[in-house]
Amino acid sequence: MIHKTHSEKLRILLVEDDPSMGYLLQDNLEMAGYEVDLYADGQLALNAYLTTQYHMGVFDVMLPQKDGFSLAIEIRRLDQKLPIIFLTARSMKEDRIRGFKIGADDYITKPFSIEEFILRLEAIFKRVYDKPSQADKQALLQFGNCLLDSTNQTLQVRDQLIQLTQKEARLLQIFAVRPNQLIARDIIQKAIWEDDGYFVGRSMDVFISRLRKMLKADVHLKIVNVHGTGYKLEVSN
Repeated sequence: MIHKTHSEKLRILLVEDDPSMGYLLQDNLEMAGYEVDLYADGQLALNAYLTTQYHMGVFDVMLPQKDGFSLAIEIRRLDQKLPIIFLTARSMKEDRIRGFKIGADDYITKPFSIEEFILRLEAIFKRVYDKPSQADKQALLQFGNCLLDSTNQTLQVRDQLIQLTQKEARLLQIFAVRPNQLIARDIIQKAIWEDDGYFVGRSMDVFISRLRKMLKADVHLKIVNVHGTGYKLEVSN
């Protein structure tokens, strides 16, 4: 087994609904020096992705709620660069082609050697990230003249400290993790309200209005509505 310690750990989103396989991969990846968040459900994994900075996704293809291919397609709507590895018990040529068309960096068929899996994962990291520091995950999110502490649900705008509700903190975190990037309405709604119906949409608009008022003191920040599509947090110099 490879034992490796990164001065700044890389974080992996691992999605596997087989508990034995999931814990085995998580344990070995953590021993290799990575931080690993394990989920057994594709929708829960997408929710986590929206509020956390990940440096790689490892997705089983067959998953409840949202399969690995669908999860990857949703993520590719937001991020074209996140490395993705698919795991599957199926070796069908059509599945492999579909995975690579979605944007997979590798496609590994079960059963496989854990050591080979980690070697292939590390080869992708070396290619994508020149230095570990390029993928450093910050505990606090800074954007413009604001500092978001999602753990304590506080937002500092210049000299003002604002206490946020749980939904306000999660919504702002989604924007802060991906500044200047359009995020679809339905993705936000499902992540926070677990529904994308009409009334949820109206509720989200109210929360967006609240955040706009909080950020008003910072002229470098603006939450922009792209009609019929979604929102993005514009951060100017």
